[in-house]
Amino acid sequence: MEKKLPALKIGDFTVDPPIIQGGMGVRVSRSNLAAAVANEGGVGVIAGVGLGKFEDLPGKEFVSVNDTALREEIRKARGMMTRGVLGVNLMVALSNYEELVRTAVEEGIDVIISGAGLPLDLPKYTEGKNVALVPIVSSARALKIIAGKWKRNFNRLPDAVVVEGAKAGGHIGFDPDEVIEGRTTPLEDLIKDVVEYANTFDPEIPVIAAGGVFDGKDIAKFIKLGASGVQMGTRFVCTDECDVHQNFKQAYIDAKEEDLIIIKSPVGMPGRVLKNKFVEAVLKGKTTPAACNFRCLRSCDPKKAPYCIAKALANAAEGNLDEGFVFAGSNAYRCNEIVSVKHLMDELVAEAEENL
Repeated sequence: MEKKLPALKIGDFTVDPPIIQGGMGVRVSRSNLAAAVANEGGVGVIAGVGLGKFEDLPGKEFVSVNDTALREEIRKARGMMTRGVLGVNLMVALSNYEELVRTAVEEGIDVIISGAGLPLDLPKYTEGKNVALVPIVSSARALKIIAGKWKRNFNRLPDAVVVEGAKAGGHIGFDPDEVIEGRTTPLEDLIKDVVEYANTFDPEIPVIAAGGVFDGKDIAKFIKLGASGVQMGTRFVCTDECDVHQNFKQAYIDAKEEDLIIIKSPVGMPGRVLKNKFVEAVLKGKTTPAACNFRCLRSCDPKKAPYCIAKALANAAEGNLDEGFVFAGSNAYRCNEIVSVKHLMDELVAEAEENL
């Protein structure tokens, strides 16, 4: 008899099947996708970065327009949800991080998933609210630092932890040269390390595998290694409900394995993208210096940045791939059709249960 996938417990929330849809910015995963995933029992996630149409506005409006957009997307998602769990993904590196966290909490979000830096002060903004807090880490050491700080300063621990390996799409939390040369620790080994540490707590901290998780076989593999669930981004781009422009989805469908490359982002991190004309120009050192008014990422120096990554990603999300690029996980080339979220979730669960 095949085994049923175990449900994932995150704080007071039960996630069944144990699948979190990865938060994909800029404007890739919004209310439509998040609500569809939640309605299938997973965690639907809105990515908070660059949600508002900031491109043509003065820089001073960047914070308020994104704040308003986050509020609207959370409300829209709630209006479409019949069940499930709603989360937001908020990057620590954002200059408007604290504002976005407070907005999400005010709107009654269920889960805050937070990476791109260590979210050491996250509990400070959520005190007194029933919000599950889930940091994203790339090592057991990072979780130790976060757990120690949260316990000392706020007397709480993470409700779960996402362990993201180097096969993820978008910005990757590893040394750029190690990623380019393929010298990063495999996700399987990272999961074992983090699970070992997470299991020293009572109750144990659930560990969620992310970065290159593509099908039900992968889900079963990571459950067997001690993970309590998975986070997947790439597969959800190729769904009817994904909020991004059709041209963006088509780029995944058309991609070949060799089209997936690592670039050094203007913010000093490696990023996995699909090669296109814009990327080739960047690789040749052709820059499009922008008078960047936004300063959306703390680590970005507009004077030195070869192009504005926020604008490039916004262009891609709106379907203008000549003036931007598509972030993608290492398996994006394996996507060959656009399906409904229900179809995808059913397929993932059936395949995972077959392989448990």
